[in-house]
Amino acid sequence: MIRKLFALLPFFLVSLQFCFTQDSTSAKEDTVSKFDATNAKMEKLFKIIPVPLYSYSTEAGHTFGLAKFNLIDLSKLDTVSPASRISEVVTFSTLGRINISVATDLNWHQGRYMVMGYINYKQQPEYMLGIGNDVSLNNVEQVSTTRFKFVNYGLIQVIKDLYVGIGVDLTNYTDIETDSTSFLIQDDVSGLEGGTSTGLGFSAIYDSRDNRYNAYKGAMIALKTMTFPSWMGNPYLYSSYNLDLRTYVNPWLKHVIAFQATTALRTGDVPFYELAMLGGEDQMRGYYKGALRDNVLVDGQVEYRMPVWKMLGVTAFVGTGRVAHSYSDLSLDGFWLSYGAGLRVRVDTKHNTNLRLDWGFGPNGVNGFYINFAEAF
Repeated sequence: MIRKLFALLPFFLVSLQFCFTQDSTSAKEDTVSKFDATNAKMEKLFKIIPVPLYSYSTEAGHTFGLAKFNLIDLSKLDTVSPASRISEVVTFSTLGRINISVATDLNWHQGRYMVMGYINYKQQPEYMLGIGNDVSLNNVEQVSTTRFKFVNYGLIQVIKDLYVGIGVDLTNYTDIETDSTSFLIQDDVSGLEGGTSTGLGFSAIYDSRDNRYNAYKGAMIALKTMTFPSWMGNPYLYSSYNLDLRTYVNPWLKHVIAFQATTALRTGDVPFYELAMLGGEDQMRGYYKGALRDNVLVDGQVEYRMPVWKMLGVTAFVGTGRVAHSYSDLSLDGFWLSYGAGLRVRVDTKHNTNLRLDWGFGPNGVNGFYINFAEAF
């Protein structure tokens, strides 16, 4: 995964070149001035062209792709609404993996209206250790799936910092393939037939952060629900509930200590691909998302964010979490550990937004490398 760094080397080299090409007798002010000018040009270029991505793994082969991220103001006359986000990722691998995603976070009318969602198509294997928390890192199974998913929530501000709204989830799973000895088959786990599911949901969000994509202070409490009823023709009847708590402390200068705690609950006849999943690029970094899954998930993380110089910054984070069949099954035993560090490169000075590169780790060789935009939380 670290080979993805090569796709970003031109950005770093062009931005930093003036630090090393100046004669030793040159004035420091001239060096800094040229660096700032070059960085400003790179930011403008970055807003136009996508970032190339490349990686290699035994499972995926050579993966090539493009990523694009932009923050925009939907109206120049609207100075109250947070910036709107539009991001796209397209990747293809030599072994047949496909992933195409478009995510949006739109804000307008003086911050009164908000639409959050994404559309994704992926054709790739998922890796699972099993269902439940008592699994082994040595027992990895590969399940191939093809998925199309569309999720959108529309919200309206009811009082300052509080939004409520409704959502829709349209998901289609096909071409599910697994080994004949898989626990999914032996235990007759729901979801092997795939199918199309349509859900309706509710969301309530309290958000007092000063910046949704790189907060220095404030807090967020977000509740999202989704129900898949029989009258909509769903093959699996279940409901999902997700609660996300975040707060940010600015102890000195522009250093930030960020805290997050989340929990998720699934009830009903839940297909294995919609269970609460631990891991990923935002939570429990280092673990492949979905390696651990069950009806209930709890996790938390803390991250220290420190500016270094100009557009560069670094972070360090630690997190812990686990899954369970029900809340009554939770205990202090069995929590998994995640820790790591990251590099930050500011790519949008106006909206104070970063490109992030994170290395996440866990015991017994667990690790993951991630490239994304905006902070993990």
